[in-house]
Parts: sequence; structure tokens; C-alpha cells
Amino acid sequence: MKANIVLLPGDGIGPEISSQAARVLETISGKFGHDFEFSTHLIGGIAIDQTGDPLPQETIVACRESQAILLGAVGGPKWDDPTAKTRPEVGLLKIRKELGLFANLRPIQLFDQLVDASPLKREIIEGTNILFFRELTGGIYFGESGTSGEGADESAYQSMVYSVSEVERIIRLAAKAARSRSNRLTSVDKANVLEPSRLWRRVAARVMAEEFPDVDYDVVLVDSMAMHLINRPRDFDVVVTGNMFGDILTDEASMLPGSLGMLPSASLGSGGPGLYEPIHGSAPDIAGENIANPLATILAAAMLLRHSLDLNEEAKAIEDAVSQVLNDGLRTPDIARGGDAIGTQEMGAAVIERLSN
Repeated sequence: MKANIVLLPGDGIGPEISSQAARVLETISGKFGHDFEFSTHLIGGIAIDQTGDPLPQETIVACRESQAILLGAVGGPKWDDPTAKTRPEVGLLKIRKELGLFANLRPIQLFDQLVDASPLKREIIEGTNILFFRELTGGIYFGESGTSGEGADESAYQSMVYSVSEVERIIRLAAKAARSRSNRLTSVDKANVLEPSRLWRRVAARVMAEEFPDVDYDVVLVDSMAMHLINRPRDFDVVVTGNMFGDILTDEASMLPGSLGMLPSASLGSGGPGLYEPIHGSAPDIAGENIANPLATILAAAMLLRHSLDLNEEAKAIEDAVSQVLNDGLRTPDIARGGDAIGTQEMGAAVIERLSN
């Protein structure tokens, strides 16, 4: 297969972790006889510094012409001035909108080798394997916003808006995924308080009844879901929710495996290139120190192969290699829990070594 893959290293530890994932993809390309071409482009804070725009038009064009996109991370304190004209995160929101990436897939899978790295008891988390579907281009993050008044009378607002079509498409995608797993789907909302959630619940119920009557479907309020993730995470398989709720719940769920550094994500649309990234941030405090965990980004590369290039065997090869390095006791500092740790480059090299065998 010939594929054009765009690399968006971004800020902080982004260049370090994305370079390791790119090396893994190059290894896969050679091992399985593919032809992957890589091009690197700007996004986030570094794009602001060099062009004044967190998502330059050149980056948008390159992404649209690619088969898949691998992103590092964006943002950092350097660009946190609230009075700034633009911020790195604007580039991230904009690329999702520009490419129509309405569905964010976040697998929360516990590696048996790291079960003791979790802050929760083994008996609670063992066997956890949740696939979150977060709606990505609607809701409060894209709603009308503004401020009014001055001094003590100043106020701000941001609207949460969802349409029937936006709810339908994410519910359908999640329900199809549920059919390929354990046939269970949980929808999370706040229908007891929020009008957009009442629309969400009504539309979701109709789609499930008409199109997926065979799927075991239930609904949980977002505040209850926050508790359930901590005391009974094994009870959930595929979970679908809106933009803001998904953002918060998946960050909470990310601590079940013990580290943000182990969790990849995929942002998908309706036919164009998908965007793949770790769920963690840019971690500027450790940037350049060769201690960041690249495994989430490497696992995001596996998702890229599976979802954008339909290369399931190659994706599994990466996942198996990651499992092997963990079996061998290799750990970066975030998952070492006081034991011996290796660096970013060493962990990437270890995965490549297992792939090459």
C-alpha cells in the first residue's frame, strides 16, 4: 500500500513522541512492504510563533490531501496569555472542523502488566476495556459565545447546541462499534437539566430502537457516570456522549490504566483522513528531557493503520510489540512507580526491536 501520512508534531513533548511513532510506522512499512510517505507541518503554538496562525492554510491543504494524520500535542504556558489574539488549542478545534472529524474514539484498555500502576484497587479495574465515542464538532465548545458588561457586572456565556443530525451520526457509529464488541452501548447525558441533552436522549433512543434493536442499550446521567467509572468500570463496554462530557469523562477514565501516557485516540469523519493522537497534553515541563512516554502515540499509530488504512495485521503487530516491551519490564518514568525507568527514545527503540524480530 502507498499512503501519504501527515505528521503534526506540535508543541512540548509532541516532537519527541511523534518521532518515535513515525519510526514505528517506517518499520511497519519496511516489514510489510508498504510505501509510507511522511510530510511534517505546523500546528499549535509553534505555528503561532512562525506564522501567527495556530493552523496555517498550508497545514490544512496537506491534511486534506493525506490518507491519515498523526498529531503530537499542542499548547503550553508560553501561549497561555488570556488576552492573546489566538491560542494553540484553536488550531486543534479548527482542524477537527475543517476535516469534519465528528467522532473521537478513546479506548480505555487496561494492560495486565500495568494493573498495579493504577491508583485504584486491582479488583475494581481488572478486566476494564471501554471504548468511548465523544462527539467532537458540536456542543458547547463550538457554541455561540461572548461577554458583556464591565467590572463586577461583567458576564460571559457559551451556548450548548446539538442538532438531530449531529446526534444521529455519532450514535450510529457507536452502535456499529458495539455490535463488533459485546453488543452493549451506554449513552451519557444530562437530560434532567439540559435541553440539548433531552434532544440527545430522544434522538438516541429513536435511532437505537429503529436501527439497532439487537444492541443492549442504556442511558446514564453524566454525574452518575463519573462515579461508576471509579467503582465499577468493568460494567461498561462502548460509551457515547457529547463533546464536553466526553472530554471530562475520558480524562477521568484515563487514570484507570494508571497513566495518560498509555492511551491513544482517533478522530474520524465521514470519509476523509482520520487524525490520530495521544490523549495527553504537551507536558512542557518535561519537554526535551527524553522521559516522556511514547507508547500512547505509538498505539495511536496502530489505530491509524487499522481505521484509516485498513491494515489490521500491521496494527496488531504494533499492539503486540507494545505488550511485549511491557512484559519485558520496560517502563518510562510515568509507569515505573519507583522502579527502573528508560527514556522516550529507548522505549521507541524497544518497540521497533520487537517489531523487527
